[in-house]
Amino acid sequence: MTTTEPAPADHDAPTTADEPALLAWLARMRDEQPVWRDRFGMYHVFRHADVHTVLRDPATFSSDTGRLSPVARTTNRGMLTQIDPPEHRRMRMVVSSAFTPKRVAALEPRIRAITRSLLDDVAGDAFDLVDALAFPLPVTVIAEMLGLPASDHGMFREWADRLFSMQVDDPTDPELGPRVEAAMADIRGYLVERVRERRAAVADGTAGDDLITALVAAEIVTDGSPVLLDDEEAANFSLLLLLAGHITTTVLLGNALRTFHDHPLPDGRNVWTVLGEDPASIPAAIEEVLRLRSPFAQTGRVTTRDVEIAGTTIPADRFVLPSLLSANHDERAFADPEAFVLDRGIGGGAQTAFGHGVHFCLGAPLARLEGRVALEELTARYAALDPVDTDAAALRPYPRGVLGVRNLPVRGTPRHEG
Repeated sequence: MTTTEPAPADHDAPTTADEPALLAWLARMRDEQPVWRDRFGMYHVFRHADVHTVLRDPATFSSDTGRLSPVARTTNRGMLTQIDPPEHRRMRMVVSSAFTPKRVAALEPRIRAITRSLLDDVAGDAFDLVDALAFPLPVTVIAEMLGLPASDHGMFREWADRLFSMQVDDPTDPELGPRVEAAMADIRGYLVERVRERRAAVADGTAGDDLITALVAAEIVTDGSPVLLDDEEAANFSLLLLLAGHITTTVLLGNALRTFHDHPLPDGRNVWTVLGEDPASIPAAIEEVLRLRSPFAQTGRVTTRDVEIAGTTIPADRFVLPSLLSANHDERAFADPEAFVLDRGIGGGAQTAFGHGVHFCLGAPLARLEGRVALEELTARYAALDPVDTDAAALRPYPRGVLGVRNLPVRGTPRHEG
């Protein structure tokens, strides 16, 4: 067991923009250095079992990164992903009823109608999958749930790209705060205005039943007394729902097309052909895509005490970054992990794309439903749908943290000519 802090690394990890290099590096780290201290003093955890250990122990591995990061203290108020139990449970309950399996299943007709309408608008057999479907579908769904107008969707994409494209290496960097604040200023200001409008509507009895209204009207019991979220907290919570509510599905659909193209089945058949013949296999295909190309490569925690992981002692008050992507490629958890296995039979807690433990993604059922409906509609329309350009640089990958591309030109072969 290592009883003192290891020296920080003198190199950086590959980013998600270079997927092959990143996956090769993660495989080497799982074997040789399952807990790695980077040059900023943050500890990365790579093996599946160890990632699960971190994610299911919020008492030791806190989600309140504001403990160490000055910028997080100003941006995390109301952010569900940055709150520990028992406050986390109380906050999650505010909107959890909107994401129950029953409520999500009831959204299927609307999701299918949106999908068909978007595909009906596609001109010709060559189009950009992200522009045509992968972005507008989930952003329309979550915006409708929040009660935000369709006319604002273009701004959401601009703001999301700005945030997810930020390079954040050292979360304790004092210059990071102004950069983050500047990147979030427009979207936060927009949502604060929507929160104030809903609060006024609640006061005068004209409120609707959207999620922002639920946030401003909810009473959260803290220290035995019910309190309302303030404008900043409600706006930040709305921001999380808006961003996480679309980026996962946007990235998932692009990753699905790329994965099907890159991974023919062992018998030589194309995955797309199999899905078209057997739509019931689409949920299993989605799980394999989530495992192989996890939309979010890692998440963050802060230690509350000294703790040992894989023989390394991590001191208290250190950032810990469990790698969701690495866990999903760990040969200790998955046989032949680099292969696309349609009947692998995993789901839920086995693959970690949606996290694990108390912070398991609230919107996972919605993302899975959107992915399933989109692929059902696409495979029903196209006998084949392939990326036109598979060069990662040409596809504008996200630079760090998010594994996916921001555009994906594709060419389809329609099932019905004429």
